Amino acid sequence: MSAAAEAALVLHIDGASRGNPGEAGFGVHAARPDGSAVAELYGYLGRASNNVAEYQALIHALEFARARGVGSVEVRSDSELVVRQMNGQYRVKHADMVPLHRRASELLRGFAQGRIVHVRREQNREADRLANRAVDERASKLA
Repeated sequence: MSAAAEAALVLHIDGASRGNPGEAGFGVHAARPDGSAVAELYGYLGRASNNVAEYQALIHALEFARARGVGSVEVRSDSELVVRQMNGQYRVKHADMVPLHRRASELLRGFAQGRIVHVRREQNREADRLANRAVDERASKLA
């Protein structure tokens, strides 16, 4: 795969928590702008809230893209809270979220172009499937 093929990525992210807080995981579906799949990542987090799982998905997605030298990312999430916090529309108040928001913001600033957009849940099925797989299997696949 050439560097040009991954100059830009679309990263669908999702978190899952059963019990909120409860057993949690995240999923990342990475694709090129034409929709062709690049990678499927997921991670088991143990006990965490849904919002923490959503931020972990975002951080892992951005780290994945950065490690591949991607210049432009569009992150798509069905978490209105995370999208609005990252876009500066909501303040981050919860102590558990502050360091996660800080890390995600640092990573996002490292791209020539980066944006985070809200999508409806049905537009995020692959990331949701991966997040639930992480919880079901209590397993991670990070590369």
